[in-house]
Amino acid sequence: MALEFLDLAIVAAYAVILVALALFVSREKAGHVKDSQDYFLAGRALPWWAVGASLIAANISAEQIIGQSGQGYVVGLAIAAYEWQAAIVLLVVAKFFLPIFLKREIYTMPQFLDQRFGSGVKSVMAVFWIVLYTAVNLTAVLWLGALAINGLTGLAVWPAMAALAAFAVIYSLYGGLKAVALTDIIQVVILIVGGAVITWVALSLVADGGGPVAGFAILLSELPGHFEMILPRDHASYGDLPGIWTLLGGLWVLHFSYWGFNQYIIQRALGAKSLDEARKGLAFAAFLKLLIPLIVVVPGIAALYLAQEGRLDPALLAARPDSTYGVLMTLVPGGLRGLVFAALIAAIVSSLASMMNSISTIFTMDIYRALRPNGQRGHYVLVGRITAFAAILIALLLAQPFLGGFESAFQTIQEYTGFIAPGVVAVFLLGFFWKRMNTPGAFGVLAGSVGLSFVFWLMAGNGSLELPFVIRIWIVFLACLALGVIVSLITPAPREDRPVDLSGIRFATTGGFNVAGIAIIAILALIYGVFW
Repeated sequence: MALEFLDLAIVAAYAVILVALALFVSREKAGHVKDSQDYFLAGRALPWWAVGASLIAANISAEQIIGQSGQGYVVGLAIAAYEWQAAIVLLVVAKFFLPIFLKREIYTMPQFLDQRFGSGVKSVMAVFWIVLYTAVNLTAVLWLGALAINGLTGLAVWPAMAALAAFAVIYSLYGGLKAVALTDIIQVVILIVGGAVITWVALSLVADGGGPVAGFAILLSELPGHFEMILPRDHASYGDLPGIWTLLGGLWVLHFSYWGFNQYIIQRALGAKSLDEARKGLAFAAFLKLLIPLIVVVPGIAALYLAQEGRLDPALLAARPDSTYGVLMTLVPGGLRGLVFAALIAAIVSSLASMMNSISTIFTMDIYRALRPNGQRGHYVLVGRITAFAAILIALLLAQPFLGGFESAFQTIQEYTGFIAPGVVAVFLLGFFWKRMNTPGAFGVLAGSVGLSFVFWLMAGNGSLELPFVIRIWIVFLACLALGVIVSLITPAPREDRPVDLSGIRFATTGGFNVAGIAIIAILALIYGVFW
């Protein structure tokens, strides 16, 4: 269904305002030239609301909106574990991890690994993260976003990807993290309002105009299996969300890898004014996380009901669950459809901009600067801009051949990430809290993570082992911890300046942060109690 004039006007107004604001916040005082700290960390001056909003804008991309709506159609509310459990992880990261990172004044995650384990570990992980963000994350956001645009407008997938990439470049490339983070408050508002509109419309259609509350009640009554947070063993999706193991197993490893040690997420907190501002920002993001399943998963469940009633094409949605959100967007009335479309674009381009900025930061600060350490003030900024542009161009070329053949891009990404996530979490935790951890131990952990994961993957592929990947990740994580300890103990101790000195780091949090944390945990306990 084509967009009407009012829809196009709303989308155009959003684009103009976003670009204008990005240019406004990116301006510099006369005579000042952007340096690395200005471009890559927003001058370490971000307020808490920008940190929190930018975290969510970077996170909620096409992967979440498109992928989780599709999984809402297939699995139901259980897929919301990826969102709700993340709220607790954000609190842990704020309390225990951020103080270490900010005390060391780092730009990137590889830089911390360099300080703790040396340049070898840093270089390996810098290359890995650049490849992952370019070939997996950027491609997924482009591909899934283009699918939704295709479902709404009929625009072919490749031109849609090209348009999204161009928009992200236009508003983010000049200003760097400051432009991205300070415009993300607009992106988050549009994202949440637009998502709420599609949820309202979908639930109202379920109730035949009776309103969203009545629609939600019908879904609870007619599709009770889609409101189980803990799936039974005989459920078709148990292999992806294996019952109680979603609470006890490797999903936590994925969360800590993503929220604690993922450059394009944690970079916002590294650019905060202070530790307390960064912590408030992560608590704000945790509260926003509680809302996300309502605007991405519930519409997918509503789509299943509408398909069963014959008001949506069940064959289309069953064949391509990732098309669910795009199909639902066609049901939104004119005018409001433009707002929903703008929300989708906001989610996509904010994530693209965040990933581009992080790729450029890692390449420039961890690889290029090591080769040319004495560059002039603005030189590294120029290198960062060139790198960001090259990354989005490469992703644009890789997206369709890389992801086009997968049934669910969301689960595919979790599988790829699961190969290295156990090692990443293990090496950082041991590096933080165990002084005896050394460089050989770090290499052993990272190699063990990939090697063990690959062995499990091969065994699952040939049918000799049926092991849900969430449990596999947990087993590999525990094995990596043991491997790191063993290798470190049988090899020489690290240099005296390598281990993290925790004595001068403030882990205590303010009363406001503690109250927020208790409230978030209480809300999550209630949700799991109701929908167990």
